[in-house]
Amino acid sequence: MMQRLWAPWREKYITKVIKDQHKGCVFCRMVKSKADAKNYIFLRGKLTFAVLNIYPYSNGHCLVLPIRHVNDVSKMTKAELADMMDVLIQTKNLLKNNLSPHGFNVGLNLGRLAGAGIPGHVHMHVVPRWKGDHNFMPVIGHSRVMSQSLKLIYKLLTHAIPPRHRRARG
Repeated sequence: MMQRLWAPWREKYITKVIKDQHKGCVFCRMVKSKADAKNYIFLRGKLTFAVLNIYPYSNGHCLVLPIRHVNDVSKMTKAELADMMDVLIQTKNLLKNNLSPHGFNVGLNLGRLAGAGIPGHVHMHVVPRWKGDHNFMPVIGHSRVMSQSLKLIYKLLTHAIPPRHRRARG
């Protein structure tokens, strides 16, 4: 029998994405801004950047993206792909060293039908996982329990980057 996973908490995110589409790409606006702290951009590579997901599935849920607006990994340059992997590894290590997860989910949703909330700008999800992190609360309480605020996680990650390696602005 087919099981269904209902995720009503995603409606707020989807509605915002649709509403913001007429304003252009949210990721492009974020990366061009000089307000990295406001946008939760905690790490910048040469061609990519890492940002906290403001609608996380789990504490520390991050996105790694190319700076250039591109909608598929097959359209990215080799340099962008290499930089994306470097920033992914740095992000995973920052999360591991500062949040101590037991594992990670890392992945891409390519295209709206594949689950991409913002299909126009490719982005990789980095989701820290802990034993027992997702329990009955989303099903019974229609709520996700986040034990740390975005501001706290942002502070933990940015303060863990040695000053000579910091590229985040703001």
